[in-house]
Amino acid sequence: MEKDRRGGTLYIVVPCYNEEEALETSAKALLDKLQGLQAQQIVSDRSRIVFVDDGSKDRTWDIIDRLYRENESVIGLRFANNRGHQNAILAGMMYARAYCDFTITIDADLQQDINAMEAFIAEYDKGSEIVYGVRRSRNTDGFFKRTSGTLFYKMMHFMGCNIYENSADYRLMSAKALEALSEYGEVNLFLRGIIPDIGLQSAVVYFDVFPRMQGQSKYSLSKMLTLAADGITSFSIKPIRMVFAMGVLALLVGFGMIIHIVYEHYFGYTVSGWSSILMSIWILGGAVLISLGIIGEYVGRSYMEIKRRPRYYFQDVLSREKDAES
Repeated sequence: MEKDRRGGTLYIVVPCYNEEEALETSAKALLDKLQGLQAQQIVSDRSRIVFVDDGSKDRTWDIIDRLYRENESVIGLRFANNRGHQNAILAGMMYARAYCDFTITIDADLQQDINAMEAFIAEYDKGSEIVYGVRRSRNTDGFFKRTSGTLFYKMMHFMGCNIYENSADYRLMSAKALEALSEYGEVNLFLRGIIPDIGLQSAVVYFDVFPRMQGQSKYSLSKMLTLAADGITSFSIKPIRMVFAMGVLALLVGFGMIIHIVYEHYFGYTVSGWSSILMSIWILGGAVLISLGIIGEYVGRSYMEIKRRPRYYFQDVLSREKDAES
């Protein structure tokens, strides 16, 4: 007989990087939400909020330290240096799996609607091991971010990656799913692609996104491009096959040019000017450089993987559970 899942222990994982302007407001909203869930007996009184400081350079850790001292529901994890948003999420989940029945990850700016948590938990209670948060729309994004986001998901599907369109790092994972995730050891993390690969029973919850109220977004264009590159190179070798196809096509064009030159010579036509030759050199040179760049991405990421360096290291851990164990 399956165990009743209702009233399980929830750990809310919140990655933070230079969030001093938003963290006070966000923490209060999350603590109020957690207390509300506990009052309704939707989650247990042992539920916690895990703030993961991704090597912030402002007062983010000082705020987390004070929140920990003032509230028993708060846990603080601090990286020794900046290791990236995906590593911060993973670190929080891997810490939580020893103590929780399920986790919900959410960004510190709370642009994602925290009132969708009840729907996440309802799906978990029904038996889902993973509940994906999917944006209802991208209306709050600017034109560039909205267009690039749409193109990214279409490209990922084209490359063969199993990813939910408009999904976010706002999701629920059970302890069973977290154990499965812990078996994935790659350094170049793209959780939106890795987690669907686990294959456990899942559900989707749609949520609204609100404009950021405090501070500036820490997800710059360069970070978004890095995440996109991680996603493509982690889950598809299609770009390498496309490079091979480009090489075959260039070879066929070369043979065609040979036939064309022989034909012109035989019938005594004047040879075309240097412009056509120069154009061919530029096209083929560009194709070669693009091909080398794509292959270099795979070689570089393979190099990072085989070194097996740790993905993160905690400088400080504020946890009453850890203190009780010691």
